[in-house]
Amino acid sequence: MRGHRRLTQNDIAKLAGVSQATVSLVLNGAPTAIARIPAETRERVQAVIRTTGYVADPIARRMAKGLNRILGVFTYEPAFPSEQADFFTPFLLGIEEEAQQQNYDLLLLTSAGVGDNRKIFSEGNRLRIADGCLVLGREFDRKELVRLVAEDYPFVAIGRREDAGGPVPYVGGDYAAGTRRLVEQAIALGHSRLAYIGPDGPAESVADRWHGFASELGTMAELTLHVDAVNRPADEIIDAIEARGVTAAFFIELADAVRVEARARERGLVVPQDFSMVVLGSHIRAARSPVRFTSYEIPREEMGRQATAMLVNRIETGGAGSQILLTCQPVEGETLGPAVAGRAQTSIKKRM
Repeated sequence: MRGHRRLTQNDIAKLAGVSQATVSLVLNGAPTAIARIPAETRERVQAVIRTTGYVADPIARRMAKGLNRILGVFTYEPAFPSEQADFFTPFLLGIEEEAQQQNYDLLLLTSAGVGDNRKIFSEGNRLRIADGCLVLGREFDRKELVRLVAEDYPFVAIGRREDAGGPVPYVGGDYAAGTRRLVEQAIALGHSRLAYIGPDGPAESVADRWHGFASELGTMAELTLHVDAVNRPADEIIDAIEARGVTAAFFIELADAVRVEARARERGLVVPQDFSMVVLGSHIRAARSPVRFTSYEIPREEMGRQATAMLVNRIETGGAGSQILLTCQPVEGETLGPAVAGRAQTSIKKRM
């Protein structure tokens, strides 16, 4: 029968000795409905499906349930270049694991623009093939986010996003709280002259780190130096740290911390004996170092899993989704120690 035409649910029903409705429930029914079918009957139907290699017609399934059981995955930056693999891969692992559990396939939307000009709604995009979409990236196109919300297309952002004409459903990391805990730890070790190495926005993930850092500054500590490290030589950053008597430097990017620590070592400086270094979670630029930096773990796999589960719920129930921030667990590391005694105490506040 397989050699002459495509098998149908009716064929499976005849071979299993059950009704076509029973086969349909085994394949597509809700768990509560499937549970009403005796286990022996379910196993008999599933055994025939395995033996015959039957695959449900996706068009017929779409007509029956209005679903393709496909989740789109869109990234504003290319997901697979080696310099970004450490950032995106854990998200994708969590997404794939949960999609498999939910019996959905994944469609990686790669035709939506080229390089830094990737767009969800590019000409000829295949977004509507998917039942809904997961959206990742360092910075989103706000106009596209507004359109996704306005069109009520099922999507979930990975990472906190501001409202866009309506609430944006997301699963993110609580970077503000994680950063506050690290600043509190540094202050408890006697640090009062702090440096912030990195931008303070506009991406929400960056802004959250800045807010967490700044919210802890007060009578016990001050921002002595704020450096945007993009394209800035490590020597220049180290010189500024030394000139301003900084005792603890907080880095947005692990890659910047790695190159500053390596250059400091070449200059005869030792971390944390000469000054402490803290990384506010590894962000987008990959880096390798034998040093274990004091930091916090970003729960990327769990963010991917929970965002996928939320998206499936939106698709199947029509719900609006929610906004979830997951805890970033501290990493003790070896680069945060007691404040160095005798460093310069002249207060010089400067942004480079």
